Amino acid sequence: MPTPPVARTCDAHMEHHGQRIADPYAWLRAENWQEVMADPSVLDPEIRAYLEAENAYTEAVMADTEALQAKLFAEMKGRLKEDDASVPLPDGEWAYFSRFQPGAQHPQFCRSPVDAPDRPEVMLDGDAEAEGKAYFRIASMQHTDDHALLAWAADTSGSEQYTIRVRDLASGDELADELHEATPSMTWAGDGQHLFYTKRDANWRPYSVWRHELGTDQAKDVCVYEEKDPGYFVGVGRTASRAFIAITTHDHQTSEWHVIPSGDPTAEPRLIAARAESVEYDLDHDGERFVIRTNADAAEDYKLVTAPVENPGRDNWRDLVPHQSGRLILGFHLTHQHLTRLERVGGLPRLIVRASAGGEEHSIGFEEEAYSLGLGGGLEFETTTLRFVYSSMTTPQETYDYDLTTRERILRKRQEVPSGHDPADYVTRRLLAKTGDGGEVPITLVHRADAKLPAPTLLYGYGSYGISLPASFGVVRLSLVDRGFVWAQAHVRGGMDKGYRWYTEGTREKKENTFRDFICVRDHLVTEGIAQADAVAAEGGSAGGMLMGVVANWAPQKFAAIVANVPFVDVLNTICDPTLPLTPAEWPEWGNPIKDPVVFERMQGYSPYDNITAQDYPPILAIGGLSDPRVTYWEPAKWVAKLRATKTDQNMLLLKTEMTAGHGGASGRFDSLKEDALQYAFVLKALNLA
Repeated sequence: MPTPPVARTCDAHMEHHGQRIADPYAWLRAENWQEVMADPSVLDPEIRAYLEAENAYTEAVMADTEALQAKLFAEMKGRLKEDDASVPLPDGEWAYFSRFQPGAQHPQFCRSPVDAPDRPEVMLDGDAEAEGKAYFRIASMQHTDDHALLAWAADTSGSEQYTIRVRDLASGDELADELHEATPSMTWAGDGQHLFYTKRDANWRPYSVWRHELGTDQAKDVCVYEEKDPGYFVGVGRTASRAFIAITTHDHQTSEWHVIPSGDPTAEPRLIAARAESVEYDLDHDGERFVIRTNADAAEDYKLVTAPVENPGRDNWRDLVPHQSGRLILGFHLTHQHLTRLERVGGLPRLIVRASAGGEEHSIGFEEEAYSLGLGGGLEFETTTLRFVYSSMTTPQETYDYDLTTRERILRKRQEVPSGHDPADYVTRRLLAKTGDGGEVPITLVHRADAKLPAPTLLYGYGSYGISLPASFGVVRLSLVDRGFVWAQAHVRGGMDKGYRWYTEGTREKKENTFRDFICVRDHLVTEGIAQADAVAAEGGSAGGMLMGVVANWAPQKFAAIVANVPFVDVLNTICDPTLPLTPAEWPEWGNPIKDPVVFERMQGYSPYDNITAQDYPPILAIGGLSDPRVTYWEPAKWVAKLRATKTDQNMLLLKTEMTAGHGGASGRFDSLKEDALQYAFVLKALNLA
């Protein structure tokens, strides 16, 4: 095996609450990190040399899997329809959609006349715009109500710092308007002359909403809202009725909204309801009322209320769909005659349609044991058609149009797998793993119907921010499943898979439940004869990467390999640094270790970087992104450096830093598959199955 790089150490440390904690690899954090995110070429040469040495080492160690990686990539690519297209969304006289050309890395964004769908127009060609750029991603676009102009936001570094441009759709020309330091959050006013957008501050936080008038310099833009609390992030959009510009500011547990009449874009924003700690709400507009989803008044799993447009304060909120414990309302979509809500009961999602007049309700049903359901909505308000998508771990994604009046369900598209896929060849199961404190953790898994159990298993987990893991179809994982693997995901506490309380039971002082749940799931799969005890690999990314770091410290003998994507592993240093992009917004999720010594001690007890010990660790692959503003590149770099200096085994320990990408990895669809192929090749090599 090649000789791995050895990172030098330094005499850095942090001091809080009378404690002095060494940080020997702090030098890997570039002092000019804000500049590096925007322009990776300005990275300190010593740091660059170390990261590139780690990349070269990873390539050398994995050299014997090059043929396997190529085969995996070919399999994954073969499951993608190269000339795929989305189902057009109608909006008046036009229908909007995206499509890929064969061989293209990036999509084309198109429209066609509703009465002439065979005459598409290309509004934006992703590959053409990406030409010559190491990284490129179009994150959002908005057309004006008259369909004349298109505003679009693109990131060219992976840093999530966007530039917004405006295109004349008749001529295809770009206007002179160019808005920098933006986020993808933007919307047009009704006049098609004013564009509202959000800007980031020097620390990469979306903190303000600006109004731009077409034909003027950005320097003349008007700030219509500025958030003073660095823990709150700002966004802007438009209600389904198009009557209001909506400004939202929120942290992970508290929110506040303001509105501006879309027909009066220079009006001052009007507050809906003042923020109150741990009270969340979001809204839409329907005629003379706002419809609001909220957890106010102890509605733990949320309820829907209405509020009059003229006086929408909390005192005037009236229950529309009362709170029901165990029924988690995830979101809703309004049309002029119906309200459709997406909710989860018993761990499974469902759609409930409610007539605006009279309140009659009916559900849209599904039969599989475990499945994923997405409320696609639509662009039109004056419609009786609802768009939604359905899939399961065995059923490729299906896109439906549903007539809200007749209840007719029309299949508009079924995801095609060109290399072939028969759902009958696979089995999806939903299990429950008992925890040490009497809880039951849901597990969703898939394997081939002819798989020999117990089998090698890849177990995926996340468990933070209330994010639930959908039981959806994925073409990538089939490369393991078709090799006899079980692919499973653990719906651990910290997500909302079983309701809001499932989230709170895995956050702050109860965060360790997330980690224990994951280990319990692994043990349950082994005990039930599903997973092979010596062949369980684990995977997680971002906050799920923190989960990987903790279980590597707590239970290294239980995992045969660990893949940590953009892992949040330097937890204590990051959450104690209020200058970093996400830190102030993270305190409601984790607690504030700067102010509270109890929180500091608790976080110190599980922070992966701070709890590396002299013990044997399983093979580990860590992946970072140099331009990542969410989990900064130095977190996995420091973690790997300290692991290599401390652990007692000779197992693979690999770090791959994407030098031209951020949190989401490579931007092109095929480049992204190459990353997936590397990860799966690592798992197969670690389990001696390559």
